Amino acid sequence: MHKPVIGRQEHVSLPEWGIANVEAKIDTGARTSAIHVEGVHRVNDNHVQFYVVTRRGDPGDRVHVEAELRRITRVRSSTGHQQERYVVSTMVRIGKHRRRIEMSLVRRERMSCRMLLGRRALEGFVVDVTRKHVHKKKIRR
Repeated sequence: MHKPVIGRQEHVSLPEWGIANVEAKIDTGARTSAIHVEGVHRVNDNHVQFYVVTRRGDPGDRVHVEAELRRITRVRSSTGHQQERYVVSTMVRIGKHRRRIEMSLVRRERMSCRMLLGRRALEGFVVDVTRKHVHKKKIRR
């Protein structure tokens, strides 16, 4: 069976949230995916609201989202600190490939990519670490 190839960074879209062209780092060392958000607050037991910041250096380029809260998890950050994070689910599109993934909501303002795709989201792909943007065509909303 032929598995699709992706590079170490890809442009992805989150069509259910009306978001296109988010720069995502492919991280096989992370189990769960993560996305840079601001203003996270819990609406009720089942929902959270937040702003997805889609481009680095442009805090005005953000999209308001309300999503079902899937769970709260404890995550060890890249700096070694543990923190609790909300986890939500949405559809992600990489090129012509679509799948539902879970993402933790986190502040990634110091990171060059607004999003990180972890192992659970990468199942079925082959990652070519020597390449970036294998799926070159930027995705429309």
